[in-house]
Amino acid sequence: MSRPAAELYMAFTDMRNFLAMLPEDKKQGVSADFDTISATVQGFTIGVKVTRREPYSYIELQDNGAPFNFVVGIHFDAADDASRTDFWVELDAELNFMMKMMLGGKLQEALDKVVDGLVAVSEGRRPEGMPEDFKF
Repeated sequence: MSRPAAELYMAFTDMRNFLAMLPEDKKQGVSADFDTISATVQGFTIGVKVTRREPYSYIELQDNGAPFNFVVGIHFDAADDASRTDFWVELDAELNFMMKMMLGGKLQEALDKVVDGLVAVSEGRRPEGMPEDFKF
């Protein structure tokens, strides 16, 4: 079963939902409220905040206390079938060589998990690690 763009948008616009999707053993050092989420990775605190919401079509996330600048755009487009969603994620990060070596793979891994979660939700599946009682 597919999901309409509005439903996917609502699931991913609240940063607390990302925290709820994490397995219990990965939640240590991670905190979230409606607009922000932050985590400690390899001794660095990396925070993300929602800087723009265009209901049902776009969410923009920006660094919030990270040691480098980045912007993530999540686009939600209604497909020809209104019960389906076409989406894409874009990342623009300014990493110096050292940061790229230390965090480049972790950023790619995190972005891959977001995309995998979006795909799972859009196909009516529960993303890997999402608690059974999580509602979207």
